[in-house]
Amino acid sequence: MEVSILPLQRTLDVRSGDNLLEALRNHQVPISYSCTAGRCGTCRCRIVSGNVLVTGAAETNRPATDGELVLACQATLVEDCVIEIPEVDEIVVHPSKIIKTTVVGIEDLTHDIKRVRLALSKPFAFSPGQYASLQFSPELVRPYSMAVAAGGDEAEFHIRVVPGGRVTSYVATQLKVGDAVRLSGPLGTAYLRTKTSDPIICIAGGTGLAPILSIVRGMADRGLTHPVDLYFGVRSPRDIYGMAWLDELKARLPSLTVHVVVTSSNEPGPYRTGVVTDAVKHDWDSLKSWRAYIAGAPAMVDASTILLRQKGVLAEHVYADAFYASGV
Repeated sequence: MEVSILPLQRTLDVRSGDNLLEALRNHQVPISYSCTAGRCGTCRCRIVSGNVLVTGAAETNRPATDGELVLACQATLVEDCVIEIPEVDEIVVHPSKIIKTTVVGIEDLTHDIKRVRLALSKPFAFSPGQYASLQFSPELVRPYSMAVAAGGDEAEFHIRVVPGGRVTSYVATQLKVGDAVRLSGPLGTAYLRTKTSDPIICIAGGTGLAPILSIVRGMADRGLTHPVDLYFGVRSPRDIYGMAWLDELKARLPSLTVHVVVTSSNEPGPYRTGVVTDAVKHDWDSLKSWRAYIAGAPAMVDASTILLRQKGVLAEHVYADAFYASGV
């Protein structure tokens, strides 16, 4: 049985019943992966023609149709097919691991956002923009984005406290310095692409600033010189945070421009007012040949994605991991 791989123009000899990710790895085909369990979405690829079976826990033996995106780790090969994988120069492989961490800092960033710093018990490799799952207790588990770049001995997370939220209420009222937290990851596909010089637009809503900070910090650490326009949308002036970090990054990245957009404000100030997507729409006639990173609430991510596509950003160059509120 044969599987053709685009855009590499390679044909693999495989067996019916093989897992797609394992087949790609066994033939040294470069593809990003992390958790290998269908959670992180990193090993996404497209079925161009032919048939595979989706065999994840939520869906058993469902045939995937032509043009459908599937996770390679959750796909079983059953007949000759053609698979399209992401661009080779964007492949990153950080096998997911579980790390014991210790809380070394908790502080308020705003009236409802906590900065939680965790000391790592061993090195933790990830790409800027990825996220991890934090387990505070067996019943309290929630994914959060890293706000720092990799390579340090700490991980940092920005957690918005949601009224009535089980996990965030625990963080706000019970979590303390010295507590143990289990970290699992890295996860996610909205990581910094480093093999391109395309200009970059970042759109962050609320604590969506965390992964965007990680991306921009990663750029600064690598000495990248891409033009970067960062739009940070918040509900009101009291929701703004991280400006000192952004000012520091502007000093390290002269090509970085920061736009803070406040949805509503009764106070005069230096920030623009309105919806963050309207600000982007107003500022740019075309974003053709740009790359985009988006992080925040699903509605904002969806609206931003639609707008950026209208402005000319290719679908495959829009990188986003929406923040869903379930299990907060």
